[in-house]
Amino acid sequence: MRAANQRVSAGENVLRLEVGEPGTPAPQAVLEAAQKAITDGHIGYTDALGLQSLRERIALYYGESYGLDLSPDRVVVTTGASGGFILSFLAAFEPGDRIALASPGYPAYRHILEALGNEAVVLETQAATRYQPSAEMIRDQNNLQGLLVASPANPTGSMLKGQELEELLSACQEKEVHVISDEIYHGITYGEPANTALEYSDDVIVINSFSKYFSMTGWRIGWMVVPDSLVRTIDRLTQSLFISSNKLSQLAATAAFDAQDDLEAYVSAYAENRASLLRDLRNGGITDIAPPDGAFYLYANVNHLTNDSDAFCKRMLEEINVAATPGIDFDAARGHQTVRFSFAGPNKDIREAGKRMVDWLATMSG
Repeated sequence: MRAANQRVSAGENVLRLEVGEPGTPAPQAVLEAAQKAITDGHIGYTDALGLQSLRERIALYYGESYGLDLSPDRVVVTTGASGGFILSFLAAFEPGDRIALASPGYPAYRHILEALGNEAVVLETQAATRYQPSAEMIRDQNNLQGLLVASPANPTGSMLKGQELEELLSACQEKEVHVISDEIYHGITYGEPANTALEYSDDVIVINSFSKYFSMTGWRIGWMVVPDSLVRTIDRLTQSLFISSNKLSQLAATAAFDAQDDLEAYVSAYAENRASLLRDLRNGGITDIAPPDGAFYLYANVNHLTNDSDAFCKRMLEEINVAATPGIDFDAARGHQTVRFSFAGPNKDIREAGKRMVDWLATMSG
């Protein structure tokens, strides 16, 4: 990202496929709610767990989206999903606990766990399990206190289907493993909708965010759904660490649920980008791609072109001004052969990036 920014500052026309950030603005209803809040009222602290109106609206969302009857008392508003990870790790685990997570996976999981004194246990996933952890993997582990699962996942975009998720949660229950489910890409799926872990268990922590589907990345607002037994613990942690989430963002986020037309239009644009980029990568000879069930990423194996994904991405940026993310960010052992492409940007940029890559890849293979 830094290298791409430097080239942009120098006047280069860089196409940004390295950033996991929607290229769409916050919905109009969100902007109007924020403007009204600034004009009408004092923007101060809220209850540590969040505005009651937002907690109630989030609980209603689970009824609308998943058919669940969720108590607002179990909803915690957080400073983005990142704040939710910190709170959940502190509430659920003790220093030294071992928490499993899939590789490839989002690197901040591991970094936050280790910063809090926990041990990240890497599960090397394969195409056979859609690059997701399986019930068998959990049963094969000893002395495991937690599992962090993401569906749809970053960087692969793959999802756990309903039965797979249910079996995974069952195995964790058998082994007394606490589960944290990262569901921040829910709503951005292509085909089947994503299943929430709450459909199969109340004894899980679910983390979500307004950054991805709701296109509110810079507003730093998210939420958690937690077991009743952890509400008071997380309340006290939030008071001490954050006081509360940003009130302006909370007021604006409440309106995001009324912007369904805008949000579905955004997902339709991602689907168009996905189809376009898949076609162009395959035309360029990159065909080994993780199942892009959701999110806005394509995670591709480029081992027929390079054994150094970092050098590959640097060369692509320097030669055709297309920025992508080397897989070593997501998989320390095998990521030197993989690259993540984000298709969250404007359609014209994704199409132009695809055209540049097809032409560039032809020169490499030729």
